Amino acid sequence: MSAALQAGAQDFLARYQGLKQRLPGDALIREEAARAFAASGLPGARNEAWKYTSLRPLSELRFQEPLTAIADCDRLLALLPAIDAPRLVFVDGRRRGDLSSTPQSLRVYGFAQTPDFGRLPMPEREPLTALNTMLAEDGAVIRVPEDVDAGTLVLASLGTAPPGRPVAFHPRHVVRLARGARLMLVEISVGQDVYLHNAVSEIVVSEDATLTHIRLQQEADRAFHFSTSYIDVAARGTYDGFALNLGGRLSRTEIHARLSGPRGVVHLNGAQLLRGTQHADFTTVVSHDAPNCTSRQTVKNVLAGRARGVFQGRIEVARGAQKTDGYQMNQALLLSPEAEIDSKPELKIYADDVKCSHGATVGELDADQLFYLRSRGVPEREARAILVRAFLAEALDPIAHAGARAALDQAVARWWEREAA
Repeated sequence: MSAALQAGAQDFLARYQGLKQRLPGDALIREEAARAFAASGLPGARNEAWKYTSLRPLSELRFQEPLTAIADCDRLLALLPAIDAPRLVFVDGRRRGDLSSTPQSLRVYGFAQTPDFGRLPMPEREPLTALNTMLAEDGAVIRVPEDVDAGTLVLASLGTAPPGRPVAFHPRHVVRLARGARLMLVEISVGQDVYLHNAVSEIVVSEDATLTHIRLQQEADRAFHFSTSYIDVAARGTYDGFALNLGGRLSRTEIHARLSGPRGVVHLNGAQLLRGTQHADFTTVVSHDAPNCTSRQTVKNVLAGRARGVFQGRIEVARGAQKTDGYQMNQALLLSPEAEIDSKPELKIYADDVKCSHGATVGELDADQLFYLRSRGVPEREARAILVRAFLAEALDPIAHAGARAALDQAVARWWEREAA
């Protein structure tokens, strides 16, 4: 670990020592996480999972306690897309009851009042999960009862750092669907100035249950966003996930999904649209531990300026997971000769009766297609936008919820307007 990363880790450990007497939940769990984080520190290039993503920019800042009580949220609330659904609003990682509402069909608790660290997260193996475990103060604990269709719920995060005062928050979320339950969860992150949003989520999808999980990450331009999700899908359960990453100076979406029962389904699709010097990392591990399960991953990257995108996707098939059907594809569209993509798809298979494949493509806008549109009177800016949207269509088209799809389309349109300006 470099001196800079070591100093950054020590700052977080010092903050934990100052806060631990008033942090909720099992103190032993937090102490074990603190020991793991002290041993590993912030991950560096020698950590294989982080070889393409440097946390040095994070270690150069001194993060402070959020001033949530005096935060003005009106401007940030206006940035949230208009989705007709109840919503939970977290400001700097803390739930704001006056801004939130929940449907009667759901059981929603606050982590601060009902601390639940879950059984899936692995602080001993994942440094940012250890960091979250030792510093988490609040989060959403969502439970959907058996055979209940809970409709749509919006989970919004607002980062309100004042200028010149970087803050850090570490929300801890738990989502559990009982047998036969259904839920669409739309997660949205926005903010202002410089802050660290380091979230950890445990998601449990029981037998015959279905969770549709849409995430829109449009943090402030200078913010840091890390999201680590641990997902368990039981027999005949379905987790259908999509993440759109647009914001942040440095972001990482990390997903560990386990298919623990036969005929389970996991979809981990996403898109990353980056400009300037943004860096975004999409890392997944899908573990097929039961037979007759299906997983699909399609991740698109559109990179402009000197932006850098990362995709690391691994499919693991256990010896007893026969009849597995796994697929992953990463595609990148480079709008600038200085943009960069690092792609690392992997298969780790111990069963012999499986169908698994992976692939990666990198290219630029097709000159012939661009000429075709231009020759028919389409302005160059509009022609380029049409081709970019066509490239993203495969990832966006499966989203059936009208409100969520409209929010994603609007976010993509705004991104393109800024890029083409």
